[in-house]
Amino acid sequence: MDIGTISGLAGGIAFIILGIILAQADPARYLDLPSVMITIGGTITSLFTAYGLKTILGLGAVLKNAFFTKESDPAGMIEDLVSFSEKARREGLLALEDDVDEVQDEFLKKGIQLVVDGTDPDVVKNILMADLNNIEERHQKGIAIMETAATIAPAFGMIGTLIGLILMLQNLDDKASLGRGMSAALITTMYGSVLANWCFTPLSVKLIQNNKAELVLKEIMIEGTLSIQSGDNPRIVKEKLSSYLAPVLRDAIGVEGED
Repeated sequence: MDIGTISGLAGGIAFIILGIILAQADPARYLDLPSVMITIGGTITSLFTAYGLKTILGLGAVLKNAFFTKESDPAGMIEDLVSFSEKARREGLLALEDDVDEVQDEFLKKGIQLVVDGTDPDVVKNILMADLNNIEERHQKGIAIMETAATIAPAFGMIGTLIGLILMLQNLDDKASLGRGMSAALITTMYGSVLANWCFTPLSVKLIQNNKAELVLKEIMIEGTLSIQSGDNPRIVKEKLSSYLAPVLRDAIGVEGED
């Protein structure tokens, strides 16, 4: 579980509530069911229109990447691939068959198995690249949904505010209710802004970062698998794969990096 995501969301709403309390306001005054219906209901139904019911209902699997994704370890992956390369050079590609079942990552397991089975290198590359493209496409769809929600939520907040203002203007004779009406109208705008900046935008950024990290890791797996299949020297494999790493990470695996 990603503690940063959980603590960020929990801390964000906690500070908003604390700010309301420090302003000597009653938090209950900021709870308004019609505003919730307009902002949240409007945002969700617009996403249904944009992406379809099936896609939105399956959004949980995408959001899981923001809360439960394991920390990427490209340096560790390079060490594993170099180890496979050394074994393949000593004992042959078929010797890797004993290690396939121990590989935790299904993507890498598939690549190693294809190599052990004697699949043509171009076919191996095409299969793994197709899988990589499908992974990125799924990730990009989730990112797009979060970015769309971040745009739509404030808009529905403004719609709610306009509805409240219209009702308020229709009752101008009751001057005592003007302040209450304006307050209720602005609550909807607040809901839309909070949802966009507290939830949807940060989650979309998180998904973008996780997507980049996973794509780099998968590219390392593809390059490493093809290098193993071609019989490259393990030292060359390490040098080649280390080009995907930042200089500080290259130092961690014993490869000198440029600043």
